[in-house]
Amino acid sequence: MTQARLSDLTEALLTAARRAGAEAADAMAIDGRAVSIDVRAGKLEQAERSEGVEIGLRVLLGKRQACVSASNASAQTIAEMAERAVAMAKEAPEDPYIGLADPSQIARNWDIAALELEDTSAEPAASALEQDAREAEAAALGVEGVTQVQSASASYSRRQVHIAATNGFTAGYGRSSRSVSAVAISGEGLTMERDWAAESRIFQADLPDATLVGRQAGERAVERAAPRRPKTGAYPVLFDERIAGSLISHLLGAINGSAITRGASWLRDAMGAQVLPEGLSLIEDPHRARVSGSRPFDAEGLPTARRAIVENGVLTSWTLDLATARKLGLESTANAGRGTSSPPSPGAGNIALTQGSQTRADLARDMGTGLLVTSFIGATINPTTGDYSRGASGFWVENGEIRYPVNECTIAGNLREMLMRIIPANDARAHLSHVVPSLLIEGLTLAGE
Repeated sequence: MTQARLSDLTEALLTAARRAGAEAADAMAIDGRAVSIDVRAGKLEQAERSEGVEIGLRVLLGKRQACVSASNASAQTIAEMAERAVAMAKEAPEDPYIGLADPSQIARNWDIAALELEDTSAEPAASALEQDAREAEAAALGVEGVTQVQSASASYSRRQVHIAATNGFTAGYGRSSRSVSAVAISGEGLTMERDWAAESRIFQADLPDATLVGRQAGERAVERAAPRRPKTGAYPVLFDERIAGSLISHLLGAINGSAITRGASWLRDAMGAQVLPEGLSLIEDPHRARVSGSRPFDAEGLPTARRAIVENGVLTSWTLDLATARKLGLESTANAGRGTSSPPSPGAGNIALTQGSQTRADLARDMGTGLLVTSFIGATINPTTGDYSRGASGFWVENGEIRYPVNECTIAGNLREMLMRIIPANDARAHLSHVVPSLLIEGLTLAGE
């Protein structure tokens, strides 16, 4: 479906909302299709394809709102949606902070082509995706020590999104993705160990070869064979690049406007305070080309812009949509996101943490004896205090060198203190939406044997 057709659908939704008695409204229309292929033991295990149009409508009556959605875009459905939404809004509780953007706030000019969010080349045939999955599986099985491949998958998706509101905003864009992944297992019975590898890109031409992905999954699984439990005590912990981003995600969650307005955040009083080591910054840039988290405007039609969330270690900005900004007496940071069935809520997009000058191997050497974490299992994180406890597995390091794989251990600490001690490596992957390198943290509590 073309952007013009999606624009027509959102305009029809707004017109129906006005007729039903809405004072203001915004609408969303999404046309998407996705194909996923799974291979196991050399055979096609599953093939799925989905496609369709989804529409959503939010209506406002004074300081009350309601959202409705549907997968049927007929004129009758649109009229019924509007009537139902208005009836729901009349019964909804009042919220003094909701409302559309003022027309002076909405985005007016942008260069969507410069963001390169959509690969316009032909959709890959299911047979091409199956070939990717087969190659990944074969490459994983080709690694000595791999006993089976739990799954090998390849997928493709593409969708068009259009948003419009009664304040005059109307715009849309497309997104695409092509990915391949594999999960390999080494050992037999109770000695089995599992690990994975995956790659995803907006443009199909940028996707690494499937054999590389499969081989990496296999090598990682073999490296984890015959693990032990590590020693209990206080040790430095090196978070591998694959999972280091979770620490920054906890920081992003703590500065989200929804958490701040509820007072349920371990960083609720940290504006203007140091939250990372001096010299480290956390930058959000929604305009990076060929990156999945990029966008020219947010779900409320506000123009997006680069911003420093943390600058030289100091927290300088919450992550806000219009409602949370109004509640805090601030301006929106243009971070609203939404689905067809829900109102806007704040969330960060592309972020990048300042990288260090050392490799992961350099940090491992410098830490002497400690734990290199490559995966997590479960989590207990207190959102109001930042107390942190996670099951982990990885590798034990002695004298700066990896000695053996470990599992069945728990890492504990406090996020506020942990983040103040991070030392970044230089191995972050630039194509990801969250660009975070491996991170070394001294003095965490490790529970093992």
